[in-house]
Amino acid sequence: MPMELREKIEKHLLEVKNPSRYIGGELNSVVKDRNKVDVRFAFCFPDAYDVGMSHIGMKILYSLKNSRENWWCERVFAPWPDFERVMRENDIPLYGLESLDPVKEFDFIGFTVQYELCYTNILNMLDLAGLPLLAAERGDDCPVVVAGGPCVCNPEPLCDFIDLFIIGEGEEANIELLELYEQMKKSGEYSKKEFLRRASKIGGMYVPSLYDVEYKEDGTVRSVTPNDESAPQKVTKRIIKDFDKVFYPEKFVVPFSEIVHDRAVVEVLRGCIRGCRFCQAGFIYRPFREKNTDTIINEAKNLCETSGYEELSLASLSTSDYSDIEKMLSEMTEYTEDEHINLALPSMRIDRFSKELMEQLSKVRKSGLTFAPEAGTQRLRNVINKNITEEEILSACTTAFGGGYCGVKLYFMMGLPTETDEDILGIAELAKRIADIYFNMPDRRRGQKLSISISCATFVPKPFTPFQFEPQISVEEINRRQRLLLDALKGKRYINVSYHNYRISVLEAVLAKGDRRVGRAIMRAWEKGCKMDGWDELYDYDKWMEAFAETGTDTDFYAHRAMAFEEIAPWEHLDYLVSKDFLIREHKKAMDAVTTKSCREQCAGCGLNKAVGRECFGKN
Repeated sequence: MPMELREKIEKHLLEVKNPSRYIGGELNSVVKDRNKVDVRFAFCFPDAYDVGMSHIGMKILYSLKNSRENWWCERVFAPWPDFERVMRENDIPLYGLESLDPVKEFDFIGFTVQYELCYTNILNMLDLAGLPLLAAERGDDCPVVVAGGPCVCNPEPLCDFIDLFIIGEGEEANIELLELYEQMKKSGEYSKKEFLRRASKIGGMYVPSLYDVEYKEDGTVRSVTPNDESAPQKVTKRIIKDFDKVFYPEKFVVPFSEIVHDRAVVEVLRGCIRGCRFCQAGFIYRPFREKNTDTIINEAKNLCETSGYEELSLASLSTSDYSDIEKMLSEMTEYTEDEHINLALPSMRIDRFSKELMEQLSKVRKSGLTFAPEAGTQRLRNVINKNITEEEILSACTTAFGGGYCGVKLYFMMGLPTETDEDILGIAELAKRIADIYFNMPDRRRGQKLSISISCATFVPKPFTPFQFEPQISVEEINRRQRLLLDALKGKRYINVSYHNYRISVLEAVLAKGDRRVGRAIMRAWEKGCKMDGWDELYDYDKWMEAFAETGTDTDFYAHRAMAFEEIAPWEHLDYLVSKDFLIREHKKAMDAVTTKSCREQCAGCGLNKAVGRECFGKN
């Protein structure tokens, strides 16, 4: 079968864009003898190869599983529509890149769910694999379908399709799950039903079929309760306690063609100390943990030397919050400078940007600078707990321009809670002040052109944040505020404004806050041809609205309705260890535009460090 499948694939490769996405064989990919492995895992990224190959979590778990001699993890990506057409017309099933074997023959199909707009891709990949979409219709002869990643902090919209969700961090949980499966298979005790029952006893494992959901007459959740004694009342997320000893790959698979983030990446810390009230990642990845400098340097050297990459990124939610960033960068640049490797810090905090930091980053080659003020006025920055001042923003830009930079990218959000027209116009005023700094610098280089890029995303309320209780503003209002900002910047050619597709943001909100009933709409949208919804050129807003209407799904109920504090959220049976009381306190402070200090300055009482037996960083 593999040889026959390979011939089919190769025959049609020149008919599609980027054929190297579909054939495997890249440097550092792992190939094993299928007859000598006990567990086969198809690691599926439900988006294009170019996106999935850039994802650090997939790199970690791929290498981790393959470190076991008798396990084989292969990569699988969502085919672009041109290659999907080839697959369907020529009976090519979804396959693993390493072996070209159909994933239907594997023991596990695992999805990493990074973004709500990939949900229809999950269904499409299951269909391409030749499997029933509904978990209830897949028997013992079908692979176990699992999912993890940030979006499974509210897995309910996907519950009809997934057998098991891994809640929280996956390095240890994945090993325990596969060990259970291997043991049951070898002992002859395996049945999918019994495996799922036993798996539910492993920390962080949520098996939706073991829970029943009841709703009130107003449509809100009445209860989520186990229907099997093996299932816990609440599923608590998994946390890697010793981040300095956690597994990290020595090699990355190196693609044949360029991908979105085509570089070596070292994860320097996990979690965040800041507490921006809109940021889901900042809460669900708590607690804050750092690797020591020696570990970071060694991992960086390994990856650069085994991959040949000439760019290295130090990744995290806020890399500049690393406790001794200057020392770490000093040691890192000793290596990168000698090897002519460009060093990038993609997560830069404005209040941590200094002349010394800039000089370290500029030693090899200047990369563009990106800052995230998020809001145009100080009042709104206080509401969202950004904890930066306009003075700090202007000071950082002054330092950058003084160091030879002539461009800066600024990230903002639109539609934030309590936002007014004054806040929108504040974005334009801030950009103009930054431009004035550049034009008024006496020693700036002549001939350089200033470039200020403003990127505006639309606010989406997300679970496990203080703003989970907030509604999203309407499509019409988002559109009006976008026009207001554009009008305020007319004639400023050196200021460029780009927007996230506001029609995509509406769907994102529905799927982020949805319950199990939303699964019917996801399936109907897929049946109508929806897929690759995160791509503007492929997203079909009208078909999604038809799917919601045909399944009786009220989008206003999920996206544009405020949630009461006492309401049971669809995700409340999952415990991410940030207490609901804390989220409510933070929401109330937001409405009063009162800030909360970072974890290093003062403990805010979220409860997470104590829940895992650690002392808080700041003073109580």
